[in-house]
Amino acid sequence: MKSTLRTLSLSLVALALALGGCTAPEKEAPGTVTFQITVPDNTPADATVYVTGDQEPLGKWNGQGLLLSKQADGTYSGNTVLPPGSQFQWKVTRGSWDSVELGPNFENTDNRAYTVALHDNVAKATVARWRAPTLTGNIKYHRNVQSQFVKARDLIVYLPPDYDSNPSRRYPVLYMHDGQNLMDRLTTFAGNPEWGVDEAAERLITQGKIEPLIIVGIYNTDQRIPEYTQVPDPQYGGGKADDYGKFLKQELKPMIDSTYRTKPEAQYTGVAGSSLGGLVSMYFATTMSDTFTRIGVISPSVWWDNKDIVNRVNALQSKPVGMRIWEDIGTAEDSTTVGSAQVVSDAHDLRDALLAKGWVEGQDFHYLEVEGAHHNEAAWAARIDQILTFLYPAP
Repeated sequence: MKSTLRTLSLSLVALALALGGCTAPEKEAPGTVTFQITVPDNTPADATVYVTGDQEPLGKWNGQGLLLSKQADGTYSGNTVLPPGSQFQWKVTRGSWDSVELGPNFENTDNRAYTVALHDNVAKATVARWRAPTLTGNIKYHRNVQSQFVKARDLIVYLPPDYDSNPSRRYPVLYMHDGQNLMDRLTTFAGNPEWGVDEAAERLITQGKIEPLIIVGIYNTDQRIPEYTQVPDPQYGGGKADDYGKFLKQELKPMIDSTYRTKPEAQYTGVAGSSLGGLVSMYFATTMSDTFTRIGVISPSVWWDNKDIVNRVNALQSKPVGMRIWEDIGTAEDSTTVGSAQVVSDAHDLRDALLAKGWVEGQDFHYLEVEGAHHNEAAWAARIDQILTFLYPAP
């Protein structure tokens, strides 16, 4: 009997070996980190989800890194091995930085951090939103546009709905500063909301409320302050707006006029911007009325160099023929130099100077003061419809 039992036991051992060895589960390798990711409900069913980070197995911040597997409950998981005791930073993407995770208000999020233990490492995350382009209509890009006057930069161009279907038609053009903030939330500064210029133009043109037009968004650079200011400020420097103006007039506008079917005359050409962009737009109104006659002066930094721009308007010999100006301000705006009450008072000074030179409220000038509005993209987006409607009313 003992011999029979011993033979049976050996047979069972042989069977176990044939089926894969011992039946006890192997322990995970030390330093194994398991990622468990919950994604937004609007994530496509076939989406690929990655963890990217500062470690080699996580792609060294290449936007991909560790590919996760979709689970039955819709979450994504995966694991990798990292040295116990090490610390790493990471984020979740859908395969590139163009689709990185964002916060609930589309804001950029800080890197996640994790310290690796010997065992039982589970790194969990819930993604609120994915970064994605938010473009509407017929959008074109021009990358790395060169200049002999200023730094190279990108452009984003909005074309009206009938541009391709109506090849004999020509269109007025509005040039706008801070182009990365105008149409695509993917490129806005610090994750701020976009202005929604493309959506507004598409909607207003379709409704017949404005003239179909081309809008050119001019990206800024790290030289934004110098380029958007006409004179140096004692505290902040600057004063290179004339170089930026030469870029617009001598290089950019000829390029746009030769690339697209524009109405190149000054009576159809505008320039607009906010903050320092509003300041430089007003400055160009005083120096380049032969190029720009539809001017958007949005939340302008009138305070620059002791309200130099007001002095320039006062010094005009006459109002440029055919020039239309929109000016606005929010009552809750402030800056690093002056409070909201002074910001509004400065806007009044500019308004009064323009009226004294012959602009007429409701005809070729409009001043808007928005109660409680702040100095940010959300506030400017809230009034972009009014701005476009005044500058480019339907014929």
